[in-house]
Amino acid sequence: MKTNRLVKSILLVTVTVFVLTAIGCKAPKEVEIPITTSSDEALTLYKQGRDLSERLRSYESIQYYEKAITKDPNFARAYLDLASAHSSAGNSKGFWENFNKAVALVDKVSEGERLRILGAQAGVNDNPTKQKELYQKLVELYPKDKRAHYNLGLYYFIQREYPAAIEEIKKAIEIDPDFAPSYNELGYAYSNLGNYPEAEKALKKYTKLIPGEPNPYDSWAEILMKQGKFDESIETYQKALSLKSDFFSAYVGVGMNLIFKGKPDEGRKEFQKFYDIAPTDGQRRQALFWMMVSYIDEGKFDKALEELQKGYAIAEKSNDVVAMRWDLWRMGDILFETGKLDEAKAKYLKSVEIIEKSDRPKEIKDDAKQVLLFDEARIALEKEDLATAKSKAEEFRELVESGHDPLEIQFYHELAGMIALREKRFDDALKELQQANQRNPRNLYRMAQAYEGKGDKENAKEMWTKAANFNERNYSYAFIRNKAKKKLAEM
Repeated sequence: MKTNRLVKSILLVTVTVFVLTAIGCKAPKEVEIPITTSSDEALTLYKQGRDLSERLRSYESIQYYEKAITKDPNFARAYLDLASAHSSAGNSKGFWENFNKAVALVDKVSEGERLRILGAQAGVNDNPTKQKELYQKLVELYPKDKRAHYNLGLYYFIQREYPAAIEEIKKAIEIDPDFAPSYNELGYAYSNLGNYPEAEKALKKYTKLIPGEPNPYDSWAEILMKQGKFDESIETYQKALSLKSDFFSAYVGVGMNLIFKGKPDEGRKEFQKFYDIAPTDGQRRQALFWMMVSYIDEGKFDKALEELQKGYAIAEKSNDVVAMRWDLWRMGDILFETGKLDEAKAKYLKSVEIIEKSDRPKEIKDDAKQVLLFDEARIALEKEDLATAKSKAEEFRELVESGHDPLEIQFYHELAGMIALREKRFDDALKELQQANQRNPRNLYRMAQAYEGKGDKENAKEMWTKAANFNERNYSYAFIRNKAKKKLAEM
């Protein structure tokens, strides 16, 4: 199992601990990153939580971080990692409550912790340039800290700079060849580059280091699924569940394999198992999310909306406005897919309105408005209002370029590619889409359409094949998987 994008881009992983009662001292280069706490007991509890987090058992880690904070209410690092654990468990409200407490303590901690918290804050605020600068400084100050290198490697991973991620993670391994989390991330980085032999080598090492843990098998099962080895993947996920029957990610993996095998009803039974044993609302919402994905994959959009409404009701009950925002956005996305453009726009607008009225940071609100521009351009394009589509796209471009976020700039290229495709400027469409996110299977599908439009059957078939066989636990994939398979069959 790989950690979710929010956790990776914002918090990533914990750092090595030393108790410091002196605040703000700067570590020399020969030591690891220190942590500030006034309590030996809090430190012990924190380390227990950290160990569970690094084994991708975030929900179980929560109780240890909370107990550590009880012993030391000013334990900034514990707040930061508790926020990460809540995010992994699908509780964005818990994330924000604890993340804000960590930020409030940023001037009362050691230099390494300060850089770590400010880097996390930069991630929250969609400022990857500043985040990279802070994480690089962390590595410069603590070159012998494996978690500092791993942390920077995860930053590169999120930015889809996989060779740089591999290089940095290998530095962590050089420091400590038995640091298990490094091999997990290394496996995914190699997999995303299509280098499955190296991915397998990394994950086999991961399994040897923590043989009694479910996550190594869960991760390897995901790589097998990516290669289309669905039966072998299911067996490996089941191995993870034999080690820990409530390892929720494995239920998702088994369910998605069954869907890819053409057995959606059986797949949903696995998601229902997840839902039935989920201990928190956040995890129940995650189970409902995958139910929704399964219905999108089948083209049963009314059913997908029903599952989203159930998840929205859970989030509304706890006033989890970030979760509500994204549920509303996905409702809009599904309505857009079915051609209900005005209804889709109403959901998009409501998703912005709900976050605007919240106490979330300005950067989060600005991001919602930026996403709205993207969606308004899509709607105008679908209505054949090219002038409005281009105007919104240009406005979107100016915003994302001013933010200097490479991932956001990829969204502009996606939008520009869609416009060029609609205008049958196929070479221009390909030029733009090749600069868009290649990890989004919708873009692979659009590139296939562009090649087909220009009469290049060979490259069109290659892209239809990549889109059809993307084989990942991916929301966007559900919208195009069967359409791409149908195109391949026609060819």
